[in-house]
Amino acid sequence: MRGSGVARRRAPEQFSLSFLDVICCGFGAVILLLMITKTVEPQIIEASTVNLEGRLAKLEEELFELRGETRILNRDLNAKTEQLSEHKERIAILRGRLASARSSYESLQTQNASDVEIMGQLAQARQSLTDEMQRLLGLRYQPKNQLIGGIPVDSEYIIFVIDTSGSMYSYAWGRVLEEIDATLSIYPEVKGIQVMNDMGNYLFPRYRGQWIEDSPARRRSILARLRNWNVFSNSSPVEGITTAIRTFYDPDKKISIYVFGDEFTGQSIEDVVDIVDGINYEDATGRRRVRIHAVGFPVQFIRSEAQQTTGIRFATLMRELTRRNGGTFVALNDYR
Repeated sequence: MRGSGVARRRAPEQFSLSFLDVICCGFGAVILLLMITKTVEPQIIEASTVNLEGRLAKLEEELFELRGETRILNRDLNAKTEQLSEHKERIAILRGRLASARSSYESLQTQNASDVEIMGQLAQARQSLTDEMQRLLGLRYQPKNQLIGGIPVDSEYIIFVIDTSGSMYSYAWGRVLEEIDATLSIYPEVKGIQVMNDMGNYLFPRYRGQWIEDSPARRRSILARLRNWNVFSNSSPVEGITTAIRTFYDPDKKISIYVFGDEFTGQSIEDVVDIVDGINYEDATGRRRVRIHAVGFPVQFIRSEAQQTTGIRFATLMRELTRRNGGTFVALNDYR
């Protein structure tokens, strides 16, 4: 009995020792694993740190590039914004012009409608006036050409033939400029102008044989050049008239010649008339090639009776030439 009791107590002691051994081995294994882990961890951490620094540097580089691209994009955006503002401003201006143009167009349409109505009224009035004129003047009455101060102004081209002798330049030149300006004023617009003296010399030699294009500036230039134009003259307009007709006659052009002078010193008035008739002949309808007008300046009447004769001869010649060639002779009562 005692022996069996001892055996029973010893059995648990053996079991307890074995369990403690297992526990000790387990803790030893854990400690060994911890020691192994602690040995490898610094290497892994170091390698991880190196990789992270590289990625960080790369990310910083990419960040700098993105910032540079952002600045460029912002600059382009600002430029585009400014261009857009300019375009919007131009669009606003163009819209304003369009509105103004539409308003002007509508005004013109209204004006045209009014003009059409007025033209209709004028046509009715003209017809009524024509009927009344026929009743008063008779069926054989023929209206004359447009006249201003007795001078027909139906020409499209005009030529001035000016006496530049000493008597004209010394006494009447200021009045000559006034009369040329007045003559131009009755032609608001022509297709061509030419100026020469009674010898056939051109005021503008570079336009020899050519028409000078009409414009307000060109008219001012002609008057300015005439102020000091003092070239030789024999006080006989025949050379200038014949040169003008032979050079500029054109069957498709309506041309008028204006002769400005104070005397005629040639041998024969009849010879001059015959010469002009020979080159300025009539066509099948009886119309001369060009019209010839004249303006007489009474400079010679301040001199002796013997010298006045040349002034009277000029007036006689010009009256005959203008009568034969569809023009008008105007004799001034003062040369100043």
